Amino acid sequence: MNTTMKLYKLTIALFLGLGAMTSCSDKLDLTNPNQQTSGTFGYTANDLEESVIACYNHIRMEGTYARVGFNIDVMRGDEAWNASQVWYMPFDDLNEPITDEIGQWSWRDWYYTINVCNFVLSRTTGDDLSEQMKRIKGQALFIRGLAYYNLAGYYQNPALITDYSQYSTLDGLYASNVAEGDTDPSDQYDRVFDQVEADFAEAMTLLPSRDEGGEWAKGRATCGAAAGYYARALMMRHKYSEALNVLKAIIGGQYGTYKLMANYGDNFREGSAYENNDESLFEIQFLDYGTQGTDDEWTPVNTSANATQGHAIESNYGPGDCGGWADISASPWLYNLFKQERTTNGTLDPRLYWTIGTYENDWERFEYGNVCYTEKMSDNEFIVTNNNYGGLPIAKNTNLRTGLYEKVVTGLHCGINLRLMRYSDVLLRAAECENEVNGPTQQAIDWINQVRNRAGLANLSLSNFNSKDKLFEQIANVERPKEFGCEFGRGFDLIRWGFFYSADRLQQLKEHGAFNFWTKANYEAGNYTYTPKDAVDYATCSKSSYDTYVPGHEFLPIYQGTLNDNPNLTGNSANNNTDNSSYFSNKGWTVHPVVKL
Repeated sequence: MNTTMKLYKLTIALFLGLGAMTSCSDKLDLTNPNQQTSGTFGYTANDLEESVIACYNHIRMEGTYARVGFNIDVMRGDEAWNASQVWYMPFDDLNEPITDEIGQWSWRDWYYTINVCNFVLSRTTGDDLSEQMKRIKGQALFIRGLAYYNLAGYYQNPALITDYSQYSTLDGLYASNVAEGDTDPSDQYDRVFDQVEADFAEAMTLLPSRDEGGEWAKGRATCGAAAGYYARALMMRHKYSEALNVLKAIIGGQYGTYKLMANYGDNFREGSAYENNDESLFEIQFLDYGTQGTDDEWTPVNTSANATQGHAIESNYGPGDCGGWADISASPWLYNLFKQERTTNGTLDPRLYWTIGTYENDWERFEYGNVCYTEKMSDNEFIVTNNNYGGLPIAKNTNLRTGLYEKVVTGLHCGINLRLMRYSDVLLRAAECENEVNGPTQQAIDWINQVRNRAGLANLSLSNFNSKDKLFEQIANVERPKEFGCEFGRGFDLIRWGFFYSADRLQQLKEHGAFNFWTKANYEAGNYTYTPKDAVDYATCSKSSYDTYVPGHEFLPIYQGTLNDNPNLTGNSANNNTDNSSYFSNKGWTVHPVVKL
């Protein structure tokens, strides 16, 4: 009896104990609404609006457009050179080593961007999306297309990840950049650009125009932005007829109303009066001077509430005497290109003022006059980028000419929005495509003249261009450098034009990229025979950025640490020093020969 009673009491106690434990467990197992996961977040439009903001935020990071990711392409072009002889030198010399982690930063930050885009796209499937969801999906497609456009343009054969479910397994996470049957890195290059074209093309159908979007469209991707980048992507693989149709549609207003700003300089100032203006198809948004936080946020994992949310392009370009890092200078070739042609009024091309920070007599009554920040420049002294190596300061996308402050506030502090695509690019690309398909034609000349007229230059005449090659030379090495000098994109152009695959074009690049060292100390001692403004003879120059070019290194190598971490990745032409000229010629593409203008 006693034994039975004891067992009964123990059973009751055990049951009650288990019940209590279960009850406690239920009470403690709470979902924190402030710590949502991919399993609970992203099922409403409001959630996804936040994710889209995260997509935009990632394109303002170190490796995307806030510093390194922007400047690598500037260095790859022939309009600028590395004046500091550190940091950007391997990118300028096109010999980036596979062990340099800086070369991996763009890879890192663009994949952060892609991850967020893929998440958004996994939540916006189906054919019956609301207008809000269409806009959300369209923006994610545009930004993912932008990411892969940059990755392919820098690294040639990046891994292609488009399905968010891939992140759920290690096999998916360690994506390959080689498919069965691939014979060289260009196979993946084509595959990635197929995806880029598809993303931009679909985004064009989902996004409103800037006219329809109104206030919403300021700073966001629109169908006009998608159309512009779709044309760019098509041109990377010489699909000129298709690109021409898209560019004509943009010019015709099918994707919104765009026009050239009367003042070229309005494309390179900060403030609501200038940013997201009538000429801008797409630009990266940065907080204006005086509205920023205090913390420089360099990597995509930082989450400071006091982030500055500016860019460091100005820090790289700013002269050392003005507090800048003095890294990058404009090439003497670009400066002298501007000096070769005056406006119909006999003055210098106003684009020179906004591109290169030199003293010119013409500037005494122009805009802010001869200023370097708020420092008055004089005719008998040179403001150089770097005191040890000289160089002409780059004014574009800095406040060197705006009178806003007296010296560079180094770090991520510049608030000028980076205009990644302007209407002038649409016009000059349309002229290039028209010339490739039908040229030379009066229509191509007319589009070029619209851009020239804004600068006050005389009209070109079709009678002066008796061949497609000659008009191409004018577009590639006169019109585009003067309009877009020291902006992101020239390196992409050199690749699509095949300038690395032709002996005469490579020699031309060497001549464009030539410069002479010039120190302020020698100047002050009277020990110099030339100035930073003088044209440079390649045969006697101090250096040319392209002398060290090795075939395949028009692209950046994939960082060795990344290859070690992911055994499914293989290197590209820069990793293996392989020549890409056969890819170019096998497509049936030709490099325009150098033509004397």
